[in-house]
Amino acid sequence: MKSLIDEIKDIHDIDSALNVLKREIDFTPRVQKAFNFAKDAHEGQFRKSGEPYIVHPILVAVITAWISNNEDMVIAALLHDVVEDTQYTLEDIGKTFNNEVSLLVDGLTKFDEIREDELVPSTSNEKLIKSALTFRKMLLISIKDLRVLVIKLCDRLHNMLTLDALAPNKQQRIAEETLIVYAPIAHRLGISKIKNYLEDLSFRYIYPNEYKFIDEYIKSHTQDLNLRLNHIIERSKELLNKNGFPRNDIEIFGRVKHYYSIYQKMQRKGVNIEEILDLLAIRVIVKEPELCYKALGVFHLNFSPIVARFKDYIALPKDNGYQTLHTTLFFDDDIVEVQIRTEHMHKVAEYGVAAHWKYKEGEAHINLDWISNLPYQSESVEHFYESAKADLFSEDIVVFSPKGDSYTLPKGAVVLDYAYAVHSDVGHLATAALVNKEKTSLLKILKNGDIVEIIKQDKPRLHCSWIDTVKTSKAKEAIRAICKQRLNEINKKIAYRIIATIFNMSLEETHAIVGNLGANNISKITTNLDSLKEKIKKVAKVRHIHDENFFSRLRYRFKKPILKEVGFFRFFTNKHIERVDFDYCCHPKLGDEIVAFYNKGEVVIHHKLCSKAQELIDQHKEVLFVEWNSNQSAKYRLIVALQNKKGALLELLKEIDKLNLNIISIELSINNPQQAEYCKIEVETTQDNQNKIKDIISSKFRLIDFISLKDAYKK
Repeated sequence: MKSLIDEIKDIHDIDSALNVLKREIDFTPRVQKAFNFAKDAHEGQFRKSGEPYIVHPILVAVITAWISNNEDMVIAALLHDVVEDTQYTLEDIGKTFNNEVSLLVDGLTKFDEIREDELVPSTSNEKLIKSALTFRKMLLISIKDLRVLVIKLCDRLHNMLTLDALAPNKQQRIAEETLIVYAPIAHRLGISKIKNYLEDLSFRYIYPNEYKFIDEYIKSHTQDLNLRLNHIIERSKELLNKNGFPRNDIEIFGRVKHYYSIYQKMQRKGVNIEEILDLLAIRVIVKEPELCYKALGVFHLNFSPIVARFKDYIALPKDNGYQTLHTTLFFDDDIVEVQIRTEHMHKVAEYGVAAHWKYKEGEAHINLDWISNLPYQSESVEHFYESAKADLFSEDIVVFSPKGDSYTLPKGAVVLDYAYAVHSDVGHLATAALVNKEKTSLLKILKNGDIVEIIKQDKPRLHCSWIDTVKTSKAKEAIRAICKQRLNEINKKIAYRIIATIFNMSLEETHAIVGNLGANNISKITTNLDSLKEKIKKVAKVRHIHDENFFSRLRYRFKKPILKEVGFFRFFTNKHIERVDFDYCCHPKLGDEIVAFYNKGEVVIHHKLCSKAQELIDQHKEVLFVEWNSNQSAKYRLIVALQNKKGALLELLKEIDKLNLNIISIELSINNPQQAEYCKIEVETTQDNQNKIKDIISSKFRLIDFISLKDAYKK
C-alpha cells in the first residue's frame, strides 16, 4: 500500500487520478458512468489546495478499490460528496444507478461530518462533544452496512494526505478527531493498513516534535535497520528450509514498527526508542495453520524466546479477527519479534472486514457485537464516547471461565468487567471472585490467561463508586443504569422529606399535598434549587387554602427558607445550623451525590448511596436541601512518567493549560537520562472534570497516579 499512498499524495489533476483508478479496478461501463456523473456534478468546484474537487472522490475511489475491489463501493466513493455538495439528490442517484449504490451514498451523506469551516478550536471543550457525536453517527450508520464505514475511512485517509492545504488550527483539529475516532474504528474492523496510516498522519500534526524525532532516527538508521532485517530474513529462510519448509511454500518479509506505535510504546513503557523490543519484526507466511506451530518450534529450538512476550492469537483470535503467533527472540545479536501466520490470516490482518470483498473468500471471523451493543440511547454523548473508548483499545487480554469459555477484555480490565461480560445479572450480583483459584476482590486487574470464577450473593450489590475503575462499556453502562435507577428512587424519598422538614409536616401529610399537586419529577427538587422554590410556593398555597390557621402557623412555625453557605456546602433551609459534620460510614468526595440529615442544629452529611443514609431515610429523619458549593476548588495530584528529552515537560504543561487547570506546584527530578522519571504536579480547578483530566492526560502521557487532594473532610 505504501507505493500507492506515495503516488496518491503527488496527484493533483484529473487525468493522473483517473489513470490510477483504471489500474486499480476493472473500469466497467458502470464505473465510467459514475465518474462522468461525479465529474459533471462537481464541475467548477475546487479544493482548498486549488485542484479540481473531482480529484478527491476519484482518489477516495482508488483507495476503496485497493481495499475492497468492490464495484458498488467504488461507485459510491466516486459519488460520496455529490448529494451533500451539489444540486443532485439521492433520487437522482437511485434512478441513474441501483438501489445498492443509493443506500451507500445515503449512509455516507448522513455522517453530517464537521465541515472544515465549522471546526471549533483545538483547545475548546466543545471538540470532545463534536468528535463524540461524529463517532456515534458513524457507528449507528455502520450497523446497517459496514461498507459505508470502510468508504468513510478511505475518505478520511485521503483528507489526511492532503491536510497541508489547511490552516494549522484546522490541521490540528482534524488530526485529533482522526486519532480518537477514525483510527480506533479502523483497528476494530481489522483494517491495519488504514489504521496505521491514520495514526501516523495524525501523529505528525498533533505532536510534530515527537514525530520529527522518530522520523529522523528511523531515516538516519535506515541502512542499519534494513541490513539487520535482511540478515534476519535470510537466516530464517535457511533455518526453515533445513527443517522441511520448501522455499516456495514460505514467504518472509520484515517491517519496522510504525511511528505512532513507537511513540506509544515509548510513553507507555517509559523507554527510549532503542529499548523497544519489537522495533523490528519479521512476518512468516506459511500454507496451513498447523505449519505455524511447526515454524514456531523451529524458531524456539534455535533461538532463545522471551517467554513473557509469546502470544497465541491463532487459538485465541482477537475480536477484530486477527490471528497470528507472536514470539520475541534473541536472534544472534538482535532482539526481534517473529509473527507467524497463514496467507488467509495475513489477508485478514491487513484488510480485516474488507478481506472477503477484496479476495472473494469467506468472511473473516470478526466480532462486531460491540457496535450494536454500545449505549446509543445514552442521554449524554460524552458518556457514550467514554463508554465506547474502552471497547476500541488496541491492546486486549483473554481470560477464561472455569468451563474454558474465553472472554476478550481491554488491557487493565478488572474482575467486575469480566462479571458483566458474562451477563449483566452476574455483574449486579457479584461480591468477590476466585482468580486462578485464589479469592480476590472485584477490583483486581486481570492478566492474560487468568481463570475467573465469580462469587455471587442473592441481592444486587451497587458498585456505583467503581464506574471509573471498570474499563468496558458494558460494565460502565450497566453500573450507570442501575445506580441511576437507585438514585432516582432515593431522591424521591429525599424530596418528600425536604418538603416535610421545611413545613414541619408529617410525611403522610406531605405525600398527600404533593400527590394532589402532581408528583411528576418530584426527585428534581433534590438537585435543582429553582424546582424546590417553585414546589415550596405551590405547597404553601395549598396549605393556605385548606388550613384557616395557616397564617398563624406561618408566623410561628414556618420561616421562609434562605440560602446558607457553610464550607463546602450550600443549604436552602429555614433551620438554624450550628455545625456540619460527617459520619464514619461513607466518604463523599467533592461532586458526589450527597444528602444532609438535620437534628437540633446539627447537620450530618452522607453519600446518598450509603447504607446508613438509607436507614436514616427510612426512619423519616429530617432532611435539608444541600449541594456542593461551586466556589470551592478541587485539587489533584498527577504523577506522570516523563522521558528526559527536550520539550517533554512543555508538552505536558500545554495539555494542562488546555484543560484550564491552575498549577500549584511541580516536582521534577530526572537522574538517569536514559529512563523516564516521575513528574509530580498539583493542580486545582473549580470544574467537576476529574474524569476528563484523567482521560486526556493518560491518553497522551504515562499517568502513574491521579489523587484527589481536597475532599470535604479536610479543614
